[in-house]
Amino acid sequence: MTDAIMTWEQAVAWLRNQPGQAELVRACFFDDPLLAAAQRFRASSEWVATRALLPSPPGRALDMGAGRGIASYALAADGWQATALEPDPSELVGSGAIRALASESGKLIEVVEQWGETLPFADATFDVVLCRQVLHHARDLRQLCAEIGRVLKPGGVMLATREHVISRREDLPAFLASHPLHKFYGGENAYLLAEYHEAITRAGLVLEQSLNPLQSEINLFPMTLDDHRKLLAQRLRLPAVLVRPWLMAWYGDRLSDPGRLYTFRARKPTASLLA
Repeated sequence: MTDAIMTWEQAVAWLRNQPGQAELVRACFFDDPLLAAAQRFRASSEWVATRALLPSPPGRALDMGAGRGIASYALAADGWQATALEPDPSELVGSGAIRALASESGKLIEVVEQWGETLPFADATFDVVLCRQVLHHARDLRQLCAEIGRVLKPGGVMLATREHVISRREDLPAFLASHPLHKFYGGENAYLLAEYHEAITRAGLVLEQSLNPLQSEINLFPMTLDDHRKLLAQRLRLPAVLVRPWLMAWYGDRLSDPGRLYTFRARKPTASLLA
């Protein structure tokens, strides 16, 4: 780990001011104007793939660890009744930014300043809980997932996207050292794949999909599946047309780079399934 010398807001502000980091800032949607960044996110291959994993029709959605509110905006723009959970009051990267985004865009987004381990909502409140880059930040992963399971309606979906995975606990320092901002604010983390799966199922949710780095545009953005298909074809010395989705999935399961991204989709059982 590391001793934090900046807040998350200060770390992002530092990154935005670094020469040569404009591409990374834009890829992370840290750029301004915020409304333009949120609109670009909604049009991105990441959100298109995320939308495909959400249930239909739109209902009530909780965006956990909402940050600047780009996913909350996308949910609201897609017809969801969106609630953004964000404990940081920052006007750059927190609830202040979300309120400004909602006001400027005209989208109705309820903003709640609270941590995910203690959700201030009644049981069975939401049709969807979206966690974009959230579970790996959990102070207590089991408790966080338990709270998600509690506030989901029966049949509701938890979608946790772009979660950092390590193969061995000994790999965590290498991932933290490679992260561009962890050395400043100390807020990054990663879990074993089995730990995510265990926390999700322990919460009473049925894990429907565990998508490895090469199975979804969500995990690859700002690159695409086609970009990686071509790279894998070069590596395997095969024509790109022969690199089929099953081969991408097989290869993705064998990756071991610390901090690689996974996406998890789980559903809360209905009463009929519990009977």
